[in-house]
Amino acid sequence: MTYDVFMAGFGGQGILLVGNLLAYAGMIEEKNVSFFPAYGVEKRGGAATCTVVVSDHEVGSPVIGHPASLLVFNPLAMEKYFHKVAPGGFCLINSSLVEEEGESRDDLDIIRIPASEMAVDVGDQRLVNMVMIGAYAQKTGIVSLDSLKEALKSVLPERNHRFIPMNVQAIDAGAAFVEAHR
Repeated sequence: MTYDVFMAGFGGQGILLVGNLLAYAGMIEEKNVSFFPAYGVEKRGGAATCTVVVSDHEVGSPVIGHPASLLVFNPLAMEKYFHKVAPGGFCLINSSLVEEEGESRDDLDIIRIPASEMAVDVGDQRLVNMVMIGAYAQKTGIVSLDSLKEALKSVLPERNHRFIPMNVQAIDAGAAFVEAHR
């Protein structure tokens, strides 16, 4: 079992944090992982991407030309990376910000989730990343939701541990959305 996912959006959406969270969750489950972040020079608003590989086998490279899964956080990410997803792959799109898919692909499993609105409903726009990773984990089974929740303690600075319950709620909201739309 090997899963690879490419996440893309803009700085400030928590893409690197959620990629790191997924990698830690994989380690909790004693899987092999790689986490490869990339971001622009801007602190907020610039491009942010990361690749995560979670596997039962050794991970040879964190670089993936055609990922099996893509998490799209904004329109620019859709435009730049949607065509790179491997045929038969999966694409999770934040429909709050990405109105249209642009090009159509019938060779992908696509879920459009209003992640930004769901994050606001949970209590904070910044939880969009947790909604997305909860949905992704529920859809793929890459890691358990419990492992994601446990990994929050390692990924979030201790001063932010008071926000763990809200992050857990956002993860659960994303998972529930996928479960309701199976």
